[in-house]
Amino acid sequence: MTDQPDTPSAAAASDATLAAYRKSIDNFDAALIHILAERFRITQAVGRHKAANALPPADPAREAAQIARLRQLAEDSDLDPEFSEKFIRFVIDEVIRHHNRAGSSAD
Repeated sequence: MTDQPDTPSAAAASDATLAAYRKSIDNFDAALIHILAERFRITQAVGRHKAANALPPADPAREAAQIARLRQLAEDSDLDPEFSEKFIRFVIDEVIRHHNRAGSSAD
């Protein structure tokens, strides 16, 4: 006994369904990349502003507030809040790395 559909038409329907799901996933992935690109364009401007005004690259109070806010959004959206925290922590760490780089190039 196999997990294959019983008829060629069932297999084709299954493949069409899978292809539609994958197309939607591909569209979401593209949107995520575009959104992240825009977010990083803005945070790079923030990094330049911080460097020009001798502000520290990290803001632990802001980071904690953002993490708490996004954890709550994740819970409200039925997304694992641990995953959302790991994701935003990764983004924040990358932003801080960019801010440090902007600060060192402003010297």
